[in-house]
Amino acid sequence: MIVINQLSSSDKLLSAAIELMAEKGYHGVTTREIAAAAGLNEVTLFRQFGSKQKLLEAAFERYHYTEEMIKLFNEKLEWELHTDLLLISRTYHDIMNRNRKMIQIGIKEGNNLPGFHERARRGPQQLKTLLTAYFTAMVEKGRLIRTNPELQALSFMWMNYGAFVSSLGADETFPGVPMEDFIEESVRLFARALTP
Repeated sequence: MIVINQLSSSDKLLSAAIELMAEKGYHGVTTREIAAAAGLNEVTLFRQFGSKQKLLEAAFERYHYTEEMIKLFNEKLEWELHTDLLLISRTYHDIMNRNRKMIQIGIKEGNNLPGFHERARRGPQQLKTLLTAYFTAMVEKGRLIRTNPELQALSFMWMNYGAFVSSLGADETFPGVPMEDFIEESVRLFARALTP
């Protein structure tokens, strides 16, 4: 749980909203409850966000992985397939686990919130673009077999997303394999299959 006392009023509200919505659902929590959990007045919530839906949208935007992934692709890649895919996969799972409650809210409530799915798609679309460009560049460098880079990007993403979703709500690793072992083995297989 986040230590709310050290945050700005906006961050306190975002944090409280995520905690309560993950526990009670979007429709099961009121703006008054969110404000009280943040130690603030409900008027502050409306002044800063305008509505409960805008508050949830702001939380989703704030804690999504797009910016962190863009920085990784721009600054941290070594152009060695196995090493890079391990970094991308580990970073993805770190971010997703850090934002696990936010993702649970999105999965559970997304169909009931207008415009939410469009917002939720931005991160995966950006990641697909980044991975596709990476795989294309690796082919041009002769470090990847000629294949469909977009399909490889989607395959890599779905593999990682599937592993993450299977662990949501589980008290222990499902199906009994530590996530790090899964990441290492799946990246090893993926890199081996694509290396010339």
